Amino acid sequence: MANKIKIGIIGGAGYTAGELLRLLINHPNVEIGFVHSSSNAGNRITDIHEGLIGETDLTFVDSFDLNTVDALFLCSAHGDSRTFLEGNAAIPARMKIIDLAMDFRHKATADGFVYGLPELNKAAIQHANKIANPGCFATAIQLALLPLASKKLLKNEIHVNAITGATGAGVKPTATGHFAWRDNNISIYKVFEHQHLKEICESVEVPEAQINFIPVRGNFPRGIFATAYTKYDGTLDEATALYTDYYKEAAFTFVTDKNLDLKQVVNTNKCLLHLELHRDKLLITSVIDNLLKGASGQAVQNFNLMFGLDEKAGLNLKSSAF
Repeated sequence: MANKIKIGIIGGAGYTAGELLRLLINHPNVEIGFVHSSSNAGNRITDIHEGLIGETDLTFVDSFDLNTVDALFLCSAHGDSRTFLEGNAAIPARMKIIDLAMDFRHKATADGFVYGLPELNKAAIQHANKIANPGCFATAIQLALLPLASKKLLKNEIHVNAITGATGAGVKPTATGHFAWRDNNISIYKVFEHQHLKEICESVEVPEAQINFIPVRGNFPRGIFATAYTKYDGTLDEATALYTDYYKEAAFTFVTDKNLDLKQVVNTNKCLLHLELHRDKLLITSVIDNLLKGASGQAVQNFNLMFGLDEKAGLNLKSSAF
């Protein structure tokens, strides 16, 4: 245990914290120091995250000593991360922080946080002390567009339709999140105005008005299936070569000629991409697990990079394809 990296989790009762715990309990280089949840303090972790029964005897805590951990994962609601950090002046300078909320994702409000998309900012992440973990829709859509952006090929309008699982809305029940409404049902929301648009546009360097994004609520628990298309002057072979070259060093993002479905990536940290050319339009399909590559898995990937570990440590997961 002496050689392991000790971590703490703030806001430990939600979906992202539950997935983070599932990954870190089995991570070869990690020891979990504390898991914070004010509303569950004193309760066993497994009272909330029942999928971890038999794997941990930890309990939630309300108080903790930040000096006892090397890294801190912030899994609280959007807005709470900034409040927490501003209210804790004694945060150790050596401690590394990974925020899974959206508080520090935008350049204007980053406050020293590095945007944590490894396929875009790997070198910066490796030298960072503070990481703003990307949003789930943002991850899937950015990975669909980054190769084109790298060659300044996003010159026309971009059309995106992306459907997400119910876990993307968080653990607290909502009118559009409970089973009776969500089952056998789909709906659109935040059309052209989704909060992830800003971070997408900052990464691919296009104005928000250029991306026509239709988010869709899906009637399944987890996963994001995104399709994006835009005008493209080259051939399919040229596009495939561009994407394959861009992601040749990526640990979890792969270009495939197979038709995609969600079950190929659910329960993994992968992003799979598929390209088609229809007349003058390039169609890019991007699929991820919203709780893993779209949240907790990517947070662990960033953690590994920050501490100089194998990028795949704790993330060798098989998809639940059947």
